[in-house]
Amino acid sequence: MPKKSIKDKATAQATRMAISMLEKDPDKNIPKLVSWWEKFDKSPEHDRQKAVVREIVDHPDNNWYRLIRSLFDDIDGDVLKKIFENFVVNSYIIGTDMQRKMSAKYDCNVPWAILMDPTSACNLKCVGCWAADYGNKLNMDFDTLNSIIEQGKALGTYMYIFSGGEPLVRKDDIIKLCEIHDDCVFLAFTNGTLIDEKFADEMLRVRNFIPAISIEGFEEATDSRRGKGTYKRVIQAMEILKKKKLPFGASLCYTYTNTDSIASDEFTDFLIDLGCKFAWYFTYMPVGVNAVPDLLATAEQREKMYHVIRDNRKTKSLFTIDFWNDGEYINGCIAGGRCYLHINANGDIEPCAFIHYSDTNIHEKTLLEAYQAGLFQAYRKNQPFNDNMLRPCPLLDNPGRLTEMVEECEAKSTDMESPENVRDLSVKTKDAAIHWAPVADELWEKTKTRKNIK
Repeated sequence: MPKKSIKDKATAQATRMAISMLEKDPDKNIPKLVSWWEKFDKSPEHDRQKAVVREIVDHPDNNWYRLIRSLFDDIDGDVLKKIFENFVVNSYIIGTDMQRKMSAKYDCNVPWAILMDPTSACNLKCVGCWAADYGNKLNMDFDTLNSIIEQGKALGTYMYIFSGGEPLVRKDDIIKLCEIHDDCVFLAFTNGTLIDEKFADEMLRVRNFIPAISIEGFEEATDSRRGKGTYKRVIQAMEILKKKKLPFGASLCYTYTNTDSIASDEFTDFLIDLGCKFAWYFTYMPVGVNAVPDLLATAEQREKMYHVIRDNRKTKSLFTIDFWNDGEYINGCIAGGRCYLHINANGDIEPCAFIHYSDTNIHEKTLLEAYQAGLFQAYRKNQPFNDNMLRPCPLLDNPGRLTEMVEECEAKSTDMESPENVRDLSVKTKDAAIHWAPVADELWEKTKTRKNIK
């Protein structure tokens, strides 16, 4: 693995000094930290982000500043230092520069983040979730998980996300990976029910692990999909994390049945009061043998989430990410290694957590070989899949695009219980794509006019 340059080491040292300054007087030194970032980070692709952050710190009465300021009150100081150094310096500044160079060198996408499943096992059986189909049959052994991270870091990837199954079934191995790779940021999409006092203490010790806890809304909505009593266990987990001053967020899947609840001011304020600092929003995808297409959000519901999340960004002290509707900020689809990829518990290297097709396996190929193989190269060649960045997905938004790539590359279904022909999968989302297209096109025209996009 390449050693960090003198410049990289100097940047890391400057970060530690900056954090020490922030601890003493955040309000005075947050603007100084932003000035430091502007000085050290000369990457042109970060100019837009720097401009946004500069606007925030120049107006400390806004909600974003309140969110940043709350980190110094609500998060353990040593944890905040570690997360900041690993996320901002290693993953964002040093990592993206390495990724760009490696991408040019090897003529392939190199991702900012790798999502991987340590296990297919889960202690819940949520309605419409493919993970429940697989049972506890599959696990990636510790050496494989460790190798993935080693290979990823060699190419500039310092962000690792666990999913499943329920990743905290393997909590001991996850903590061990956090210890070994203390220069990385680790996040997990988890149902939260396995978070207890002991595990929270381990999080405090390693300082580089952040959970995104799944919740479907309030108690009735959460328990109706995830099982009776789940909601109370989720709230208990969040209370433990907040008490110990650990960072965490929410993972929110909006469906036909719960969109109104998730979109409500009441629910967003509830998450903030619980201590959530961020929220990932996903729309339901009918993937897997037990998929329920009726859970797909309607075009009207997806548009509602588009407006609600953007309005909340102006008023709520919560960092939000919409996996689909934020395509305008990241030029469409981020899968296929462009920004991230997924490795399932069988070792199949997939372009996306929602695209269960692959032509490589980590037990047979290296990460770099997967990036250079047919399916990932097809993604690279075809991205973006639509000139409208609000229609980013080759499955949900652009009928036929995924089918073309999978069949061209002869990629195989990675569904371990019931392999699904890509044409059959695409049928499930075709109506949703047809109904979303005119809505998205109208929104995109307004966006282009507002931002003077050609």
